[in-house]
Amino acid sequence: MSGTDGAAAPSNWNLPNALTVLRIVLVPFFGAALLVDGGDSATWRLVAFGLFAVAMITDKVDGDLARSRGLVTDFGKIADPIADKAITGMAFIGLSLVGEVWWWVTALVLLREWSVTLLRLSVLKRVVIAAADLGKLKTTVQALALGGLTLPLLDPDLPESLVVPGEVFWWVSQAALVVAVALTLWSGYEFFRGVWRQRHQLRGASATPPTA
Repeated sequence: MSGTDGAAAPSNWNLPNALTVLRIVLVPFFGAALLVDGGDSATWRLVAFGLFAVAMITDKVDGDLARSRGLVTDFGKIADPIADKAITGMAFIGLSLVGEVWWWVTALVLLREWSVTLLRLSVLKRVVIAAADLGKLKTTVQALALGGLTLPLLDPDLPESLVVPGEVFWWVSQAALVVAVALTLWSGYEFFRGVWRQRHQLRGASATPPTA
């Protein structure tokens, strides 16, 4: 972010950006762990869950640090949403490959997520859409659903005492996914509506002749 009132812009070499890069680096390792033995390895599913949890935690931490310490940078503005969409996109694709999530759900969510991200990064030079509470709720529910489905909840080798809780938690995670998809589509609609309104207002303002 450019400094104001003569203040120097923060360096890209800072902790929030390092955490963002860490999330990007974790993506292939998370995907590989999730897909070991076609998703049938309980041990590697647990490893994948741990990597996903780290990514989601750092997503929260780096944003809070950047804002509280004045470390928001142009690099962070670009890399942060890419890191978010990369890890959740890998989760959707990986879970579809192992049969936990329908492919049409993955395709629908990824279309929405990347279209919003690309629009933010490419054409919104003069349009600013603040992160809405609905979008933040979407991200939280989506993370909980994907994290739950990453766990080996239906593994046939689970101890008998964990079979029923595993099934219950799997259905809870599926229900959370339904909510997450609904929030994803609605927040996407609100985003595009907000963009259209701001661009319409800007065009109207530029068309209005100056007054004497």
